Amino acid sequence: MTSTVDVGTPSLDQPPRSVAAALTAAIGHLRLRQDPTGWWKGELATNVTMDAEDLLLRQFLGIRTDEQTEEAARWIRSQQRDDGTWANFHGGPGNLSTTVEAYVVLKLAGDPPDAPHMVRARAFALEMGGLERTRVFTRIWLALFGLWSWDDLPELPPEMIFLPRWFPLNVYDWACWARQTVVPLTIVGSLRPVRPLPIDIDELRTGASAPKAAPPWTWTGFFQRTDRLLKLYGRHAVKPLRELSQRRAAEWILARQEADGSWGGIQPPWVYSLLALHLLGYSMDHPALKAGFAGLDAFTIREETDDGWVRRLEACQSPVWDTALALVALLDAGVPATDEAVRRAASWLLDEEIAVPGDWAVRRPGLAPGGWAFEFANDLYPDTDDTAEIVLALRRVAAGLAADDPLRGRIEGAVDRGVGWTVGMQSGDGGWGAFDADNTRTLANKLPFCDFGEVIDPPSADVTAHVVEMLAIEGRASDPVTQRGVTWLLRNQESDGSWFGRWGANYVYGTGAAVPALVEAGVDAGAPAVRAAVHWLVAHQNPDGGWGEDLRSYDDPQNWAGKGASTPSQTAWALLALLAAGEADHPATRAGVDHLISTQRGDGGWDEEHFTGTGFPGDFYINYHLYRLVFPVTALGRYLGVTS
Repeated sequence: MTSTVDVGTPSLDQPPRSVAAALTAAIGHLRLRQDPTGWWKGELATNVTMDAEDLLLRQFLGIRTDEQTEEAARWIRSQQRDDGTWANFHGGPGNLSTTVEAYVVLKLAGDPPDAPHMVRARAFALEMGGLERTRVFTRIWLALFGLWSWDDLPELPPEMIFLPRWFPLNVYDWACWARQTVVPLTIVGSLRPVRPLPIDIDELRTGASAPKAAPPWTWTGFFQRTDRLLKLYGRHAVKPLRELSQRRAAEWILARQEADGSWGGIQPPWVYSLLALHLLGYSMDHPALKAGFAGLDAFTIREETDDGWVRRLEACQSPVWDTALALVALLDAGVPATDEAVRRAASWLLDEEIAVPGDWAVRRPGLAPGGWAFEFANDLYPDTDDTAEIVLALRRVAAGLAADDPLRGRIEGAVDRGVGWTVGMQSGDGGWGAFDADNTRTLANKLPFCDFGEVIDPPSADVTAHVVEMLAIEGRASDPVTQRGVTWLLRNQESDGSWFGRWGANYVYGTGAAVPALVEAGVDAGAPAVRAAVHWLVAHQNPDGGWGEDLRSYDDPQNWAGKGASTPSQTAWALLALLAAGEADHPATRAGVDHLISTQRGDGGWDEEHFTGTGFPGDFYINYHLYRLVFPVTALGRYLGVTS
């Protein structure tokens, strides 16, 4: 069990540092964060649904302990806001489903419903529509304990495992994170288990009826009515076929368990896979379940606070991604390739190269494996985003090593394989998704089940930009593959000059990725697309010199795009775009650099309470604790590189 908490406070009694001094201090802080084996990993913070569902899982399986309950409940209480709600990101609005799940678990932990914090939470939940308006995933958890009827949940038959790959809504039409969640849920939903809790939550019901169905001529309305037919089939399913489909789904699940015991290295498919296997009769001593729970323990952070020990669960971990970004940062800051920290990081990344096919091979069966994933053990799901950043970093390391250095030879082979795999993952429209190629069928979004987060993985501007930048630096700027990516980026620029950020918040992130990529790929810094992006960034700079963007921009771009409290990571993203556009001398650039220097802590790091990472736009967000350090180092390093 680990705890990754930044230490240090802003230095208020010292004169402002120079750019060079700020960068030196930040490099020193980054070095201290490196593991002796070479990797970096910052905490990946999300919201309390992770902790609530972890306790509910253990309650369902009969393994919840008093210590786990007390520590998790203490953490959940500490995250409640004064208005009684729990949000999905720092400073965001209260979220109904998150608040309901927290309330249920706190009541299970013994918090009396008339306690002030429970009264406030209940008032918010009722005002927002109560249990009847929570998301499907929340109501699935309630159904497991008899607090909601399985009859009032969307039907997902396990027989879908037999749909051929060309047929709409087959499991490979879903994004990798969604398919790994949906398959075990088809088992859970078909078995409809109920294990009552020692509490009830009737006080969270409003009695409201279900929303009116959409018109039948719409896809949403069509699938709502199809769901009724599936429910009818579920009540009269052919038993041999149903049991066969459940067994086939279980085999599919077992084949995708990672070496660390996880499924996809993320919480949703992990917990539902454990539930599904348990319900099919796999014992808690079965190797798959033992490995699964051991893995969850490794994703658990215990920390001592003034109020006692707290326990929280990371939704996933990002060591490969963090290490790639840290390595890029050190190189941009002028640390030589021969530096021991750089060599250790490069060697560790090489050991993480993926040499086996995964689900991506369904649409690219002839493509040789290569590339990198996000986590310590995520071999079945490498992604183009990690691979692009790692290729950029490793190629620069190799260039700084002697020709006969064994590390250089290892790098060149791995990089060539990574580039080949990434090129092969280009989608038909010229862009790149993160985990799959051509994962663009939108029908799944219309299913009644899909009311929470993205369920497909189409190309995005940030991922496409990282790949285009990597290919251009590889000397392939004029390659038709790269130019198709450039065309995709230009075609998908927003009318205001920005780009949408799928995996980071939001238009600042997308723009910070797209501009460097386009310029590297040969688009002139004076081109209209680049000038429009510069104009947008300058127009959205905060009075304090920084940049920030609230995550509400995903739901309400008109009022929130490019607007929010300044953060170190978002300020750095904007600076990366301005520097690539040749605007090192622009007053906005200098003001952004000054903002980073003035907000730097005495220990060389920065604070960043606001979430700047994105899991599912509009629904699930992430605070990457290392972003606040690696991106400012990169930005300050590049600034010094063009101004010194």
